[in-house]
Amino acid sequence: MTDYKAQGEEELGTEKSPAEEHTPAVDESSPLNVEEKKENGEWISEPGTEVKKLESMEATNSGQDPGGFTHPEGGWGWMVMLSAMWCNGSVFGIQNACGVLFVVLIKEFGSENDPQLMFKTAWVNSLSMGMIFFCSPVVSIFTDMFGCRKTAVVGAAVGIIGLLSSSFVKSLEPLYFTYGILFACGCSFAYQPSLVILGHYFKKRLGLVNGIVTAGSSLFTVSLPFFLSYLLDGIGLYNTLRVLCIFMFILFLAGFTYKPLLPKDSNRRKKIFNFSIFKYKSYCIWAFGIPAALFGYFVPYVHLMKHVKERLGPDVKEEVLLLCIGVTSGVGRLVFGRLADYIPGVKKVYLQVISFFLIGLMSMMIPLCHNFGGLIAVCLFMGLFDGCFICIMAPIAFELVGPENVSQAIGFLLGFMSIPMTVGPPVAGFLRDKLGSYDVAFYLAGIPPIIGGIILCLIPWMHERTLKQKEKGLDKDAEEKIMDSTASALTPGTAENYKKEDVSII
Repeated sequence: MTDYKAQGEEELGTEKSPAEEHTPAVDESSPLNVEEKKENGEWISEPGTEVKKLESMEATNSGQDPGGFTHPEGGWGWMVMLSAMWCNGSVFGIQNACGVLFVVLIKEFGSENDPQLMFKTAWVNSLSMGMIFFCSPVVSIFTDMFGCRKTAVVGAAVGIIGLLSSSFVKSLEPLYFTYGILFACGCSFAYQPSLVILGHYFKKRLGLVNGIVTAGSSLFTVSLPFFLSYLLDGIGLYNTLRVLCIFMFILFLAGFTYKPLLPKDSNRRKKIFNFSIFKYKSYCIWAFGIPAALFGYFVPYVHLMKHVKERLGPDVKEEVLLLCIGVTSGVGRLVFGRLADYIPGVKKVYLQVISFFLIGLMSMMIPLCHNFGGLIAVCLFMGLFDGCFICIMAPIAFELVGPENVSQAIGFLLGFMSIPMTVGPPVAGFLRDKLGSYDVAFYLAGIPPIIGGIILCLIPWMHERTLKQKEKGLDKDAEEKIMDSTASALTPGTAENYKKEDVSII
């Protein structure tokens, strides 16, 4: 009979188990061994490490960065924030002021005898807004491959070319390409990197910073209608478009500030399309619910000015309505952006749910307003919750898929958004041409946001369910790895010998 206790005390002075005796001595604390075990997911140097590993996975799923990178939360990031703010302002300020351009395009290129005048003219601004989002999946790939800085700079240059060429057209149809496609594609390539780069510099303040950045479009939405009206009356459509090229040139310069900080994942960049984001069920719901809500979203921006002229007469200062939307949208982005920092995880999506419900309701209220004061009240509420919806787009994306996947997650989402945002305004124009008023168009525009809000309510439940499933799977994997590591520590035949000797000891 083998006396293991005596033998162990004689050789080492301590008691050793049979498994320990046959295990080769390895320095567990050596850097090489630590890194190897971390890479293999086997590092269990101390009790509770599996719990830490689980928390790390949950942190990744919730948009946190467990890799040890520390966000500066300021510094050069403030300059990046200002550049991104100008980007949002120049891109969406021009887009949101399209109601002013819409009226001028009708006068410049339209004919009173054309029964489809509203439908045809609406396609210019609708294409422009839709293409900004339609290009986003491609933009996300370029952002992953070439970085935020190069993508944004090239995009601004293309935008300048599109806007400048639009100032030389002599009919409506060429504007579909120069303004609706070329200019919009440039804006898309310049815009999306401004969302991604903020995650390089901010984490704790990301909601607030996104609120400030997206408030840039509100500032431009407030001022551009009056500025454009002044320019259009003074120098005409073509010279006004040339003046707007200056805004895009400043955007071109702003793109050079997008210095990346997060390390590149070379393995992930080998994938042109990162379809792994669709493994997140909560993201899939989000990517379906947001577009479903946006079929009527852009209708008021395009047709509200014309509706006001028809309903209340030509003497009404309809630009004041865009001013109201812009002011309260800016307030909403700052307030709700900061509020989102205090709402944990994906529960931030409830802010978007509330926003869509109220935006849909306000769209339905527009035809019921027969005086200018009522329209102002509607626009104030619409702008407030418009700002809420927009400012938390990026923070929710970080929560759903994590920072390493956020670029293409935002890109695919914006691409899906392009279809409803492009289709909505022409359909509203078609209904106006057929029915003689915008009333039905605004009633119908309020339905999709409510439906989309209901769909988004499923996201927190699905996200929590997915996390619980991963916890169970991780616990099972941890047990299997511990068993495998114990078995691999025994040399061939040792386990069988150990059983025999253990019996003899007893």
